[in-house]
Amino acid sequence: MITSSPAVRRTSAVGLALLACLGAAPTVTAPTMSQSEARLDRYYDQRLGWGSCAKSSDDTMGRDLDKAGVQCADVTVPLDYADPRGRTITVAISRLKATDTRHRIGSILLNNGGPGGTALESPPEFHAWMKKAGPRYDIVGFDPRFVGRSTPLDCGLPVGTNLFSAGRSRASFERQFALQKDLADKCRATNASVLPHVTTRNTARDMDVIRGALDEKKISYFGYSYGTYLGTVYTQMFPGRTDRVVLDGAIDPRKFGPLLLREAVGENEQALAGWASWAAARNDTYGLGRTRAQVLATIDRVIRASARAPLTVGSAPDAFRLDDTQTPFLLLAGLDSDTDESRAALGEQVSVLNEAAAGQPTRLSPQFAGLLRFALTGEQSHHGSVQSAVICGDVAAPRDPEVYWRAIERSRAAYPRFGALANNIGPCAFWDRPRENPTQVKHDAKALIVSATGDPRTAHKGAVALHGLLPSSKLITLKGANRHAIYGLYENACVDNKVNQYLATGRLPTNDRICSKQAGLQPR
Repeated sequence: MITSSPAVRRTSAVGLALLACLGAAPTVTAPTMSQSEARLDRYYDQRLGWGSCAKSSDDTMGRDLDKAGVQCADVTVPLDYADPRGRTITVAISRLKATDTRHRIGSILLNNGGPGGTALESPPEFHAWMKKAGPRYDIVGFDPRFVGRSTPLDCGLPVGTNLFSAGRSRASFERQFALQKDLADKCRATNASVLPHVTTRNTARDMDVIRGALDEKKISYFGYSYGTYLGTVYTQMFPGRTDRVVLDGAIDPRKFGPLLLREAVGENEQALAGWASWAAARNDTYGLGRTRAQVLATIDRVIRASARAPLTVGSAPDAFRLDDTQTPFLLLAGLDSDTDESRAALGEQVSVLNEAAAGQPTRLSPQFAGLLRFALTGEQSHHGSVQSAVICGDVAAPRDPEVYWRAIERSRAAYPRFGALANNIGPCAFWDRPRENPTQVKHDAKALIVSATGDPRTAHKGAVALHGLLPSSKLITLKGANRHAIYGLYENACVDNKVNQYLATGRLPTNDRICSKQAGLQPR
């Protein structure tokens, strides 16, 4: 959510919001769809007003979609599915219609993760990635409730994420306690009537309304990262209503919740070590050290320096002060991919932090300045608002701050850079408890699961666990890659071809498959 390129934005956004820990299960259960579906006919049967995607003359994304032949519409859904005659909201969708109508398969719905990621802009690029299968689908992007062009949610937060570290001391943890409580308080003060309905289960209900409004008996689905959890929830709430399902960067649904990132804390330390080796081979460029150990030592010095006194980076109007609760987030944000492009961006950013730690003046690239504005200002308040609302609305978190502090202290030795981040307290510790229990996987579903062994956002073990919960699924494993979100974005021909074969034929591979990072790369 911090760059202008949809593909680059997605690789950065699909996993950043998945933090913190499973808490006690809530006890109140809302009416199920089987109880209320008969009262929802007016939503399922609505006629969609397809038209231009451009909202104004300076709407670049909308104009690009129009040029690509995409049309947009708003789907009306109830805010509260237990009260379908009450307040309504809109969910923005886009559609690139099938051109091979003779061999049309159906509609495929896209979700790019987050929570809080948009997909309205995605049909044209998916059409290209799907190759021969693309013209056979109506490719449908949607902005989930309260995201993007759907009915908005904005708590007026001073930051765009709550994903910060507890820092190196009890004092820095106490500052985080105050910040995270303030984020929860702001959302409750501004959107108390809405927050209980900003949940994955309600987004899944919205998806089924979209299916009905598209006049499809079944719908295909592609989800990245958080979108894999959303897709899993949909298969459980609406069994039998999916055709072809691809889940890329998959989450163990039993682990989804406010501290999900702790499931991948080791993978992030591993990815950082891999990046440090890459940077060491380019010491003449970045000046961070000539060995992996030296580069990691430089990072540790930067974090210690930011704990003693905030680092000043950039100059007006893009000048920022960074302490030890914020610098680990910047490292984490740069570790979602092991491509040279991504590693070079992190190298430039760590070089800036290293210069700042030495008291030198620094200049920021537009990319780094954008990341800092995203994290440390209210520019992306709406993004942080939705992320917090969904995660906290799905699963309750421990409320005792000492639970977090003990976990932080235990994690420091094994995970010196990210343990205090992955185990930090968040706004969910101060949120009202969810109204529904988390979704349990009780129904088998056919799905193609895609995962990299070194995924630093949603750990590979989560994909293996989901595969075990869905016996009819098949798993494609990309070995040797520290990468989150693969299909179409990583240019791995092995993965892309297997996904496209499934989308074209509807037949899952007979066995799980393994792809190689090196062997599968497409020529550039």
